[in-house]
Parts: sequence; structure tokens; C-alpha cells
Amino acid sequence: MSNQQKSVLSFDYYDERFHFCQPEGGPKKQTESLGSVLFGDRIFTSKFKLSLGTKEDNKVLCVSDQIPKKDVDFINECIANEYALNWVVDGLPAAHVTSDERTNEEYYSIGFALGSNKNQLNNHYDIHISYHHREDGKNRVVGVLVYPSSRNQKLNEKDQPVSEGGPLILRGGESVVYTYSVKWEESSTAWATRWDSYLHVLDPSIHWFSLVNSIVIVLFLTGMVAMILIRALNKDISRYNALDAQEDVQEDYGWKLVHGDVFRPPQRPMLLSVLVGNGTQIVAMTGLTLVFAALGFLSPSNRGALGTVMVIFFMVFSCISGYVSARLYKMNGGDNWKLNIFLTVGLVPGAIMSFLFAMNFFLLNSGSSGAVPFATMFTLLALWALIAFPLSVAGSYLGFRKPRIEHPVRTNQIPRQIPDQPLYLRSIPSIMMGGILPFGAIFIELYFIMNSIWFHRVYYGIGFLFLVFVVLMLTCSQVTILMCYFHLCSEDYHWSWRSFLTSGATGFYIFLYSILYYFTKLDINSFTSTMLYLGYSSVISMLMTIFTGSVGYLSCLYFLQKIFASIKVD
Repeated sequence: MSNQQKSVLSFDYYDERFHFCQPEGGPKKQTESLGSVLFGDRIFTSKFKLSLGTKEDNKVLCVSDQIPKKDVDFINECIANEYALNWVVDGLPAAHVTSDERTNEEYYSIGFALGSNKNQLNNHYDIHISYHHREDGKNRVVGVLVYPSSRNQKLNEKDQPVSEGGPLILRGGESVVYTYSVKWEESSTAWATRWDSYLHVLDPSIHWFSLVNSIVIVLFLTGMVAMILIRALNKDISRYNALDAQEDVQEDYGWKLVHGDVFRPPQRPMLLSVLVGNGTQIVAMTGLTLVFAALGFLSPSNRGALGTVMVIFFMVFSCISGYVSARLYKMNGGDNWKLNIFLTVGLVPGAIMSFLFAMNFFLLNSGSSGAVPFATMFTLLALWALIAFPLSVAGSYLGFRKPRIEHPVRTNQIPRQIPDQPLYLRSIPSIMMGGILPFGAIFIELYFIMNSIWFHRVYYGIGFLFLVFVVLMLTCSQVTILMCYFHLCSEDYHWSWRSFLTSGATGFYIFLYSILYYFTKLDINSFTSTMLYLGYSSVISMLMTIFTGSVGYLSCLYFLQKIFASIKVD
């Protein structure tokens, strides 16, 4: 298989256009978790008969019906797009052996090729199953490898496969003879470690380089912030308080000049409070999910566990979004509390659901198995109505019952005029500059995550990912504080939206990176696949903007509360 993905559409194994062998009575669908369904997993029973220790050699699976020309074209298109088959044996995915390009270390890559170049359909499968013999006399399956091949074969009078030489190339109107062989091999791999061959971290040195790169950025920012807080701010506060102690009237200068305007309510306080509230919800969901995953509770052997837990945590933590949104909206002088409650619980989740619903129509139109069933959509809406909605309302109720957050300095009635700013401190340049460092801290790990999503690989660098998550939050908060300090020193007190967008620009850079990834790592030619890729990438980028923006805004608010509480103001 090549290193470029050619389609993002998945199809059911029993899609009628493939004409694969079906078990007697038809395939039976297996029960799947919510996360598994959302990620497009569909498991059905098969016609294969596997008995422990029973070797099979060129056993006939079935002879397909005649495949019409239009279905042959579909199959050949899938072969050209390098589609893979995915089987599950005793909870383990069937795989093929591949090697790490950098380390030459072999590992199991999930799935195996539907066909090979020049429209050769693989119709014979050599199945190698590894099993571990336990001390109590029982055996457990610990590995499944499939070596597919293409054989131009027919059945003789005794219903045995006879090769006619060469590979099988479909042209239309043929029947396909499917055969398989089974080989059982005893293995020393214990059942508890059977996933280790699948969970290969590609080139861990790059992950370490990514982490070191991120930590260097954080240390640099920490040094800058420490220098400002310990030296510049400490000197400023001492000087301001010393001047206030003198009887002579002294004119304010520096960031103290804007003390009467710095806590002036921003434009569109409703939208800002809603976005920051939902951002804290995403932060809590991501953080706790990564903790559970890092501790090993979300093993890939439990199919769909990660997706299910993320959905449940997102619903449960809506209480945090309601509380934070209400507190910030009340702090900024908002009084339309009913609209705030409604927008907090409905705006971001509604936008995500609407977008995914629209993407689902593309999947349905293309006949993809990745389309989420309407029953699952209804389940998500029911979870939102029964869990997220009441918890968000309860959080908002508690937030509005709390006393208003008091600022350390009073706000003047007349806004202060802001002087002309140098180019690098104007809104768009400063926001674009601020988003580069958080993105720089995560972009290497982002590459592996995108490989996992679009190439259907198991991502298991959870420990690296958790550390990168912490580094990202530290970077966002420190960049925003730095930029905020520079703006205040230039007498620009419009910090609220700028702090949100400065760190939130990380999401914009992620979207730009996804476009670069599209042109360099993907070889997609269909309109549907392109729309799906860009659609899902935009949803991820939007959520990252809300995530990082909320971290930046809350960090900046805390910073301003602290420094203005440290000076004496008449």
C-alpha cells in the first residue's frame, strides 16, 4: 500500500456491489457501542469457519454470482484507491505485517489489501492465527495475520479449486471463486499483551523531539512571563505605589493609565461568555479523557470506548460550561440570563450536530458505511436533552446565583481614547503572531493524530499526547498574557476578544495545516471525499479555536485581576 490515502469513504463488507460470500441465512449484525457506531464500525458475522488447531488448505468459501460490469467498475475503482478489508477474529483485528520506514521494526498494520495493481482482485486468503497455550490447558488467540493473493481459479467436477494460471482480473460477467487456508501457530505472547504488536508507536524519537520542542517553547515563554512578572511588573507596581504615597500629584503612565477602562465590558459579551463556557467544557472533557486513556482504561481492545467516553464526558461537563458562561456574562453586566442559558447549551453543540448531520448526507449519498444511522442521531439528541440540557441549566442557575465577580478597580464612565498602535500590535497581526507558538508546540503530534484518523491506524502515544495537552494549555495562557501586557503598555485596553482570538488562532493554523496535509499526504480525487475531509477538518479546527481561546481568555482575566489588585488607585 502507498503512503497516500486516496479516499475517506468506507463501505460495508457486505455491500451488494462487492458480491462477497455471505453466511447462510444472511449476515447478522453485532451490537456496537455508541462510539464505535460514530466512528463507522459495523461488525457482521461471516461465512468463514475457524476451529482451533484445525488446519485448512485451499478450502472453498463460495462461488459468487456473476458480477455485472458496473459492479466490476466499482470494485476496480476501490482496488485503484487501495481499499483494505477489515476482519475481526476473537476481538482481534486481522492485519498484515509491515515495517517502520525509519527503524525497520516490523509490526501489525490493521486490515489487508482488497486487491493489487492492475485491477487484480484478491480472492484467496492465507490466514495465520497465533494462539497462546495457558497453564490451565486453555488456548487464547493472540494474533491474526492475513496474506491475500489473486488467483484465476475455477471449480472442477469435485468442487475443488483449480488454478488456470495468473491473477484474477475482473472484466464483467464473471463469477469469482473465493478460497482460504488456515494455519495455527503456537505463540509465547500472553493474552494480556496480545495488542502490543498492533500498538506500535511509529518512530518514538520523533515524538520525543516533538515533546522537547514543545517544552523548549514553554520554557522560553515561562522565562518571558517570569521576567515580566518578577522584574517589569514588580518594578511598575513599586513605582506606582511609591508615586501614590507622595503628596505631589503625579500623572499615571504605562499600563496603569488604562485602569479605568481595562475592565470595561467587551462588545458582544453574550457570545464571548458562551464560547468561553463551552471552551472550558471541551478542556475538561479532553483532559479527563486523556487521563483515563493514559491510565489504560480506554484500551483499543474495547472497540469504541474512546468515542463513547468523550461523548458522555462532553454531556456531563455541560454543567461547567453553564456555570462559567453565567459567571462571565454576569461579570460583564449582562441581564438577559434566559438567552444566555439557551445559547450556552445549544449554540456550540447545535453547530456541531448540524455540521455532522450535513456531512452525514454526503456519506448516505455515496452509500458509505460511515454514515451514522438516524437511530444513533436520535440517541445523541436524547442524551443531550436528558443529560446535557438539565446539567447546563443547573450550572447556569448556580452561576447566576453567585455574586458578581468584582474587579479591583472601578470603570470610568467615559471610555479612554486609544492611541495609534504600531503595526505588530494591531489586532490581526498580533492575533496571527500569538497563534503561531501554541500551534508550533503541537504540530508534530498533530501529524501523527491525523495519520491515525485518515489512515485508520491505531494511535497509542497517549502519554505523549497528554504531555502535549498540558504544554498546549501552558503555551496558550503564557502567550496571551504576554500579548495582553504589551497591549496594555501601549494603552490598548480592548483585551477580551483579543485574548480569546490570540490563543484561538491555533485552530486557524490547524485548518491551514489540514489543507497542507490534504495536498501532501492524500491523493483524493472525488468531490465527496474532499468535502468530507474539509468538513471534518473545519469542525476539529473550530473546536480547537474554542478550546484554546477559552484558556487564553481566562488566563488573561486572572492576570489582570491580580496585577490591578496590586496597585493603589484613587
